[in-house]
Amino acid sequence: MKRYDYLIVGSGLFGATFAYLVHKEGKKCLVIDKRKHLGGNVYCENVEGINVHKYGAHIFHTSNKKVWDFVNSIVEFNRYTNSPVANYKGRLYNLPFNMNTFYQMWGVVTPEQAHEKIEAQRQEVLAMMREKGVTEPRNLEEQALTLVGKDIYEKLIKGYTEKQWGRKCTELPSFIIRRLPVRLVYDNNYFNDKYQGIPIGGYNKLVSGLLEGVETKTGVDFFENREYWEGLADRIVFTGKIDEFYDYRFGKLEYRTVRFENEVLDMPNYQGNAVINYTERDVPYTRVIEHKHFEMFGQEIYEKPKTVISREYSVEWKEGMEPYYPVNDERNGDLYMKYKSLADNESKVLFGGRLAEYKYYDMAPVIESAINLFQKMI
Repeated sequence: MKRYDYLIVGSGLFGATFAYLVHKEGKKCLVIDKRKHLGGNVYCENVEGINVHKYGAHIFHTSNKKVWDFVNSIVEFNRYTNSPVANYKGRLYNLPFNMNTFYQMWGVVTPEQAHEKIEAQRQEVLAMMREKGVTEPRNLEEQALTLVGKDIYEKLIKGYTEKQWGRKCTELPSFIIRRLPVRLVYDNNYFNDKYQGIPIGGYNKLVSGLLEGVETKTGVDFFENREYWEGLADRIVFTGKIDEFYDYRFGKLEYRTVRFENEVLDMPNYQGNAVINYTERDVPYTRVIEHKHFEMFGQEIYEKPKTVISREYSVEWKEGMEPYYPVNDERNGDLYMKYKSLADNESKVLFGGRLAEYKYYDMAPVIESAINLFQKMI
C-alpha cells in the first residue's frame, strides 16, 4: 500500500502548482526538494526589509486570463511594469527598442525618421551579404544586422548576447534571435502581455499559498535514496534534470548558469530602475538588479534607507552549479529527444518544468503547463 498518491520532486512553480491542484482534489501528495527552501528559482530572501530574488529577477507576465486569475486567487499581484534600461559606455537607452531608444540613438523624433534610419542600415547589410553570395543569415550576428542594422546591433545586442552565451555572435545560431521587437511608438513596456506584476509580499507568498496543507520536505535529494522515494507513491511528478533521472545514459545536457554578486548599499535608491542591462562587452556582468523597485514605488522607495543590488554574471554550467538556461543547439536538441522518448513511455512518472523538459520557460507558461497536466489526469 503506497503512502501517497503523488510524490512531487521539486517545489518550483510546476511542482507547487501541480501539488495545489491534486491536493484540492483530495489526493495525498508529498513534495520534496534538495534545496533548503521551497519555491525553486522564484524563492526570495528578505534583506533589509526587501525581497531579494535569490536566483535572478522574476517578473510575472501573461495574456492568459485563466493563469492570471489563478495566481491572483493565491496572492494579489501589484502593478509592476517591466521597463529595463540599457547602459552602453555610460549612455542610457530604453528597452525594448522603441521611439525613445531611437531618439537616444540618433536624435530622430518621428516614426518615419526612425524607420528610414533602420531600413537604410538593413539594406546596407543585405547588400554586403549578397555580394558574398549569402542569401540567408548564417548566424546570430547576420540575423540581428538584417533586422535592426549596425548601430543597434553593435551597441545594444552584440556585447550583451556574447556575455550571456559565452560565445561570439558569429558562432551562435540565427534562430536564437529570429525576431527582434521594434516599436515605432514611445512605449517602454518590455512585455506585450496584457497582465504583469509581482506578488504583493514577494514570491514566497505565492509558493506558500500553493503548498498550504501539502506535506513538504526540504534538503532532500531524490537520487541519494531513489528506491525509497519511488516506493512511497503511486505516481511521481519529476521536475528535475531529465538526463539525471536516466543516469545520463546518452550523455549530459548542457546549460548556461548565472552567478550573482549581491551588495547591500547604504542609500535608498541606487539606479532608479529594477533592471539595467550592461551591453558593453568589456563590462563583465550582464545586468544590475535593484530589488526594491519590484515592489516599492514613488516615495515608498525612500522609506527604507538601504537598498540591495545584484550583479549578474552569465557563465558556463558545471557540476554543482544551478542549471538555468538550456543550450539550444543541434547536439543538445538531439540528445534531449532521446531522453524524451524514454519519458514518453513512462507509466508511473510524469515530467514537467524547465529542467525536465529542457526548455526555457517563463513563469506563466510553467503554471499553464502544470494545469494542463493536471487536467489530463482527472
